[in-house]
Amino acid sequence: MGSHILKISPFTHSRTLIVNPTSTLLRTPIHNIPKPRFIHSSINNPIRYNSNLSSGFCGSAQIERKRSFRSGIIAMAVQKSDEEWRTVLSPEQFRILRQKGTEYPGTGQYDKFYEDGVYQCAGCGTPLYKSTTKFNSGCGWPAFYEGLPGAIKQTPDADGRRIEITCAACGGHLGHVFKGEGFRTPTDERHCVNSISLKFTPAN
Repeated sequence: MGSHILKISPFTHSRTLIVNPTSTLLRTPIHNIPKPRFIHSSINNPIRYNSNLSSGFCGSAQIERKRSFRSGIIAMAVQKSDEEWRTVLSPEQFRILRQKGTEYPGTGQYDKFYEDGVYQCAGCGTPLYKSTTKFNSGCGWPAFYEGLPGAIKQTPDADGRRIEITCAACGGHLGHVFKGEGFRTPTDERHCVNSISLKFTPAN
């Protein structure tokens, strides 16, 4: 029959319980479920803890605690060799995502695209940006004033002049972030992203 997955909370440090279907947990109201014990862990060092739970639970439950976004999305590390990436990416996607290339300005699919939804990494599918954070910067590439919490990694370029942004899950190159340019956005940041590094999913 398989196991059932219960999401106790959609927020940061959310708990995922994978429970045997014969467990009385499935017949227990959420507000009556006792809080499981967790080993201390920092946000950057998620843990996996197996425990035989009592207090009305039949069988065992596996409790996983991972770094998650405020929206309830869990970032899972994705590691592939260049050969593996070439089998799932187009040549142009590979050039930009894995070799840190750049598409010509004004040519990207999402440059002047403003539909409601979520932009995901074209390499691994991790959600990166909400459409509500996209704005028209006039730069020729899609611009966002912030990414989903924990989804974007920022790394100074070797020359120290720019800050590269990559997908925190798979390391795919997205573009660069520029700060303090005077845009009237909540963060005054411009995440300048290659369209080909993104995949859009409509809200509905």
